[in-house]
Amino acid sequence: MSENTFKPGQFDDAPPDISLADNPVDAKDAATMILVRNDGPTPRILMGQRASGHTFMPDKYVFPGGRMDPTDLDITAIGDMNPTCRSLLQIQSNTSPEGLVLSAIRETFEETGLVIGKPVSEDIEITPNLDESWRTYLSFGVRPYLNNIQFIGRAITPPYRPKRFDARFFLAKSEDVLAELKRPVDSHELLDLRWFTFEEIADLDLPGITRFTISEAQKRIEEPDADHAPFMTYWKDNESFLERLTLDAFP
Repeated sequence: MSENTFKPGQFDDAPPDISLADNPVDAKDAATMILVRNDGPTPRILMGQRASGHTFMPDKYVFPGGRMDPTDLDITAIGDMNPTCRSLLQIQSNTSPEGLVLSAIRETFEETGLVIGKPVSEDIEITPNLDESWRTYLSFGVRPYLNNIQFIGRAITPPYRPKRFDARFFLAKSEDVLAELKRPVDSHELLDLRWFTFEEIADLDLPGITRFTISEAQKRIEEPDADHAPFMTYWKDNESFLERLTLDAFP
């Protein structure tokens, strides 16, 4: 495990409210999905712009994602999560790895209309206790599919923010995980949803952590056979830190 110190604000763009640092709000578990298309001359990543009315990162371009919901743990998925990916998600965390991936799948569906999953032949029971998004998702006759999804990093919002998230970032090829490749649909969460090349992304208004995560995703896309350890960013004693999550470092 290596540890590096970064200047305050490198991954966090808004002015800090230092008064919150001594009694920070809890960071909510969250998950984000980075979908990649490889059917053109260069890879493209799906991103959208957060509405201006949001209190968290308004007007910024981000990936689909959001807070984990308790009903994400009630969904039956198909396929097995990569064992190494699962173990890395459990480092310094008691949150269900499957629940986090399912959260990213649900958020992607809510915010873009894209279905990460596989059609199934059996009837799917849709119980009333499920989140409305999951009920709609399952009505398409699909199950969430956990194969071919990479865990690439984790970022914890600084303690001086009024809203805090413990976000995990996942990466997947659209051709491997989508039930159907169709046009993404803008939602109340994300506008101007498009597949952007890395060159186009360079000109977008991005949060610092998003720009860093894109650089991590680009390395994995361009060097798929290299050994890429997931990152973890967090704050301690008014400094931001970056660690690399490896099983050797956390036995």
